[in-house]
Amino acid sequence: MAGQNLTGFARIYAAFFHSIRGFKATWLHEEAFRLEVYLFVVGAPLGLWLGQTGVEKALLVGSLILVMIVELLNTGIEIVVDRISFERHELSGRAKDVGSAAVLSSLGLAGLVWAMILGPGLGIY
Repeated sequence: MAGQNLTGFARIYAAFFHSIRGFKATWLHEEAFRLEVYLFVVGAPLGLWLGQTGVEKALLVGSLILVMIVELLNTGIEIVVDRISFERHELSGRAKDVGSAAVLSSLGLAGLVWAMILGPGLGIY
């Protein structure tokens, strides 16, 4: 792999641009990621506005960031599985299902965080 012997600032610099390429590729090829980014664009300012303390604001916004992080990891799993083979295989399907379950779990956690923080003010509980 090119650049694997880089050290120090050069390594950090290269890693940054690899990450940007990863964001761009995920944006271009994964509709779910685009939807989660839209959720973040709307939800982050809302979370910063509705959170009463720094901790609440961090939890509201952080839970949305976590969803995008898990989606990036799930996308990575799917890409590797598809790179190996498009042939149906029980383990390939299981790997993709587990990645999808991780995304669903992160969405559930985000929903729980938002409900726990905002629920009392909205009269939910």
